[in-house]
Amino acid sequence: MQRYNVVRLIREGLSGHKGWQPAWRKAEPKPSYDAVIIGGGGHGLATAYYLAKLHGMTNIAVVEKGWIGGGNSGRNTTIIRSNYLYDASAALYNHALTLWKDLSRELNYNIMMSHRGVLNLAHDEGEARQLKRRVEANRLNGVQAEWLEAKEVKAFCPPISVAADARYPVIGATLQRDGGVNRHDAVVWGFARAASDMGVDIIEQCEVTGIDTDKGAVTGVRTTRGTIATEKVACVTAGHTSVIAGMLGLRLPIESHPLQALVSEPLKPVLPCVVMSNAVHVYMSQSSKGELVIGAGIDPYLSYTQRGSFDIIEHQMAALIELFPFVSRVRMMRQWGGIVDVCPDASPIISKTPVKGFYIDGGWGTGGWKATPGSGHALADLVANDEPNAIAAPFTLERFVTGNLVAEHGAAAVAH
Repeated sequence: MQRYNVVRLIREGLSGHKGWQPAWRKAEPKPSYDAVIIGGGGHGLATAYYLAKLHGMTNIAVVEKGWIGGGNSGRNTTIIRSNYLYDASAALYNHALTLWKDLSRELNYNIMMSHRGVLNLAHDEGEARQLKRRVEANRLNGVQAEWLEAKEVKAFCPPISVAADARYPVIGATLQRDGGVNRHDAVVWGFARAASDMGVDIIEQCEVTGIDTDKGAVTGVRTTRGTIATEKVACVTAGHTSVIAGMLGLRLPIESHPLQALVSEPLKPVLPCVVMSNAVHVYMSQSSKGELVIGAGIDPYLSYTQRGSFDIIEHQMAALIELFPFVSRVRMMRQWGGIVDVCPDASPIISKTPVKGFYIDGGWGTGGWKATPGSGHALADLVANDEPNAIAAPFTLERFVTGNLVAEHGAAAVAH
């Protein structure tokens, strides 16, 4: 049987995969849908999946201007954790983490989820106090968290340097053992296949050019492949949320920044976990292919370009070499950038809007990937019922009027 599979794989590769069935249907736009989701990334496809599975809404379409997963879903570093400080954030991200744990089985698609643990480093006593406070807050919210002293950090992650004479010495770290990484394209394809199997139309190469309204309510979307009538539109376009909202004259409290990352040449397994440092703005994990996946914070300037500036790379690599001296002998292979939408309180928007039937999932900053199934689950509930559930309620647009912000800058200061 194994020999047959290998021979078949070679035959299909040589034929250009002509015998392989597509994972999802290549749908053509219908004249109308019960709901249209703009954005074919992880969040948009998860929303479609949960709308179909939990709410019975199968006459829906996901429209994507490029290809499925070609935006930020394919440009992130796939770190999964839920150790945020405030109750609202912990509820949202821990809900997502719970869904991540069983998602391969639910979708019948291997998303390569690896619960290898996430370390958040402390480099001075002030930062240590803040992180210890977060550990206690996490525990109160049912989030797995613990504090490690420097020698325990070294034992958990042997390659790291905990030298006392370092410029930024490691004096301890928080550890979320059930955090980790997964495979971004597998997640996207798994959600796409599952949603398509339930009747959802996934329409690629279909850019939205306008949104029609009548008496303050959505009536349809205009696309490069024709106009589609619908009374519900969900905007799930990480990096371009403000652009879509602007089609309706809505101004959002969002800034868009470039965010970049890079990978090394493949190495044998050397890094057993994810390591993050807010103080020196760098983080690293190792992919299943052996590449070291390295990132830092956002570029400070506003831009819709999918590339960053060299000084960010220079700074993060200088910090990384201090934490992991062996990296100085490793060649970097490629670099890429994405676009992140950032809200003033470093928390997302999951909300309906003043335009009836228009919903927003955006403003995730650097934390969008880890929330993918939880965000899709919450947004599907909002679109189906026109009211936010308990998880989404703290993240509505009204918080920017009332001042009831979810200020997570401390937990979201590094791109991850």
